[in-house]
Amino acid sequence: MTPPEAPRLLTFADTLADAARAAILPYFRAAHTVESKGALFDPVTDADKAAERAMRTLIEREFPDHSVLGEEYGGELSRSGYQWILDPIDGTRAFISGLPLWGVLIGLYHDGRPLIGVMDQPYLDERYRGWNDGANLTAQGVTRPLKTRACAGLGDAILSTTDPYLFKGDEADAFARVRAEAKLTRYGYDCYAYAMVASGTMDCVVESGLKPFDIAALIPILTGAGGGVCAWDGGDASAGGRALAYGDERIRNAALDLLAR
Repeated sequence: MTPPEAPRLLTFADTLADAARAAILPYFRAAHTVESKGALFDPVTDADKAAERAMRTLIEREFPDHSVLGEEYGGELSRSGYQWILDPIDGTRAFISGLPLWGVLIGLYHDGRPLIGVMDQPYLDERYRGWNDGANLTAQGVTRPLKTRACAGLGDAILSTTDPYLFKGDEADAFARVRAEAKLTRYGYDCYAYAMVASGTMDCVVESGLKPFDIAALIPILTGAGGGVCAWDGGDASAGGRALAYGDERIRNAALDLLAR
């Protein structure tokens, strides 16, 4: 059941996206500091930190009883109440390379279930929004519904993953089976690939090793546009891990069969 306050919360998610835009854009294709969060290169920038701080400040002021999980400032995944799940820049590697294939991810869970999602691409002025029974895109001031496209099989499908080197061992073999069946495979788009599935220009995304903030915002967008997101075993992907995003149920079934072999 959709909570009655959902429309107000969707409007507030737009407010968060506006704040993140204002924090991020001065750094894009401009001077900024890049640090690595681990032994392997895992970049974080001034823009990531500034955007998450701006969003957290607004949430704490407007909804102090809501919890927050963010990529840069932490938190724990909750199964009760409202929780905002934030990735201030999904695709930081693209961001530091000057490529506009990154996005602000704002998800809202209610009692552990995805309720609202926003993927904002500030530089392109594109905002993808999803909720339980609908999704839309506002680009350059024009809003239109989002709808996934029909695709009868993987032989007709455009597939994406952020990086084929995400997959190791059996996972690499599983992805290779799906890639071998797909008509075309594209790499390097992070959250933007999921938005293209929702827009009806691509058909599926296969990924592994996701954190909740990588996927929380995208589930309502895909679901609202007529597609969906599931784990490789067909189950729930809302906590991250191995995920399959799809626009057509037939693609879901074909991909899951190959991933499970």
